[in-house]
Amino acid sequence: MTLYKAPLDDQRFALFDVLDAETVLTRLEGGEGHTRDLLDAVLEEAGKLSEQVLAPLNESGDAEGCHYDKASATVTTPKGFKEAFKAFAEGGWAGLTMPEKFGGQALPAVMGTATTELFQSGNLAWSLYPLLSEGACHAMELHGSEEQQHLYLKPIVEGRWTGTMCLTEPQAGSDLGLLKTRAEPDGQGAYRLTGTKIFISAGEHDLAENIVHLVLARLPDAPPGSRGISMFIVPKFKVRADGSLGERNRVSAGAIEHKMGLHGCSTCVMNFDGAEGYLIGQPNKGLAAMFTMMNAARLAVGVQGLALAERALQNSLNYARERLQGRALSGPRYPDKPADPLLVHPDVRRMLLTQRAIVEASRSLVLYAALQTDIEARAKDTAERQKAGELLAFLIPIAKGVVTELAQECVKEALQVYGGHGYIVENGMEQFVRDARIITLYEGTTGIQAADLLGRKILQLKGVGFRHFLAEIEAFCKTHAADESLRGFVGPLAAGIKTWGELTLQLAQRIQANPEELGAAANDYLYYSGYLTLGYFLARGAAAAQKSHVPAPLRQAKHDTAMFYFARILPRIHAHKAALEAGVATLPELA
Repeated sequence: MTLYKAPLDDQRFALFDVLDAETVLTRLEGGEGHTRDLLDAVLEEAGKLSEQVLAPLNESGDAEGCHYDKASATVTTPKGFKEAFKAFAEGGWAGLTMPEKFGGQALPAVMGTATTELFQSGNLAWSLYPLLSEGACHAMELHGSEEQQHLYLKPIVEGRWTGTMCLTEPQAGSDLGLLKTRAEPDGQGAYRLTGTKIFISAGEHDLAENIVHLVLARLPDAPPGSRGISMFIVPKFKVRADGSLGERNRVSAGAIEHKMGLHGCSTCVMNFDGAEGYLIGQPNKGLAAMFTMMNAARLAVGVQGLALAERALQNSLNYARERLQGRALSGPRYPDKPADPLLVHPDVRRMLLTQRAIVEASRSLVLYAALQTDIEARAKDTAERQKAGELLAFLIPIAKGVVTELAQECVKEALQVYGGHGYIVENGMEQFVRDARIITLYEGTTGIQAADLLGRKILQLKGVGFRHFLAEIEAFCKTHAADESLRGFVGPLAAGIKTWGELTLQLAQRIQANPEELGAAANDYLYYSGYLTLGYFLARGAAAAQKSHVPAPLRQAKHDTAMFYFARILPRIHAHKAALEAGVATLPELA
């Protein structure tokens, strides 16, 4: 059985020492009360919920899985999940970051990200149920009418209902222009939706009274492709004008998928058989509305990578301290014991430090990105809001694509520390490997994140967010250029971003000459960008540790982790540079 302790000290260090979140938040509109004392208290309570309620259900939920009843087309979640969701709702967590007018607590987005990490580390499968609800709430907040917000959004914020996003169809995965679900007007202000959606997380379950599906479909006169997609609200149970539930709608789960991991989350095939739905937003503008959910979801999936890597690290580190195996190469460290603990072996420390470096850098990255969400929404200066939005857009594919890919490395190394015992179910490590595999796939595969970064954020948007980020790193390097203790970080970072800018310009010219070069270079460009980005946040952490009042061992650990990363992980950028410079000619056509 695996253990979990909320990493509150590390979260506080990232939030308040590295990112100075209290200063940032309290100067925003409505942020006067978002002090460290308040945010600390929220983290404490979230940690307790995760440690005491969610984490104990992680392995049992995986073993039991969800139960689908074909006759009633209903899903029963694993034992304890329903009670955990009740505790979550009663604690007000469902509306943590939502505006007060909808019944939320209006806390900053960065706190939503921090608490989400804790919940996902405790139990990722369970955490998907409220996660999808959060995305649905944001879509209705920005695009729904007042009546729709009153009827459908408020009950989700209260934790009585949940939400989903229904995009994918059997023939239309990432290419949503191919979707076929249709919506026919019924002449009374509503629409009748017919079609099938697949891979719908939390599409059917027993945790809440109602499920509100946000569904992409085509109107009869819709133009072809992605320009002809509209978004509709389709509730599991119809909702009367007074908010009470009516009869069952014609939407049902046709099956649940049998998956590699995340067994506790119901991933459903959803059938819409003339289901009653209501247009949200403007006709044929559904894709833009859906991306409101998608961008937030992509950042949340990056947090999932962090969450799984953190829990895997905690357990592999404990195992390495306790497991006796062999002797240190320089001679016994514990001669009174039959063998030394695994921790004495350099290669075991390599695996543990790899995990720790990736976890700490990823945490700072996702929290930084979430802070940009708050600045974009509530900064008093228009230019500052715009800059934050551009920075966020640039960082989303890195936070989603690179963090989730490196989480695979972390859980693999954690299992490796256990050796053969990691392969055995009862030790819990193999679940992390299985659960982590999906996070590189849903909400856009790594290839899609790479294409988004290079094709859209760099080329189409002329790299505006990229330029903001480069300027920030350059300023950091100049500020600390004379700091001898940071020399090993500032020099490589300054050289890396100089090359980053040069590579970006070269790629833009190559792609202009041959568009196929984009696909050939995008993946390696994503990794190059990601490793430098993570390196920047570790360097910031090392600099912040010098000025922090945290205990001396923690300060030293932050410096040591950054030193390890810059010596052993950051050099990977050179291989990615060589690969992306090789060009499309090295990818011959296949028959």
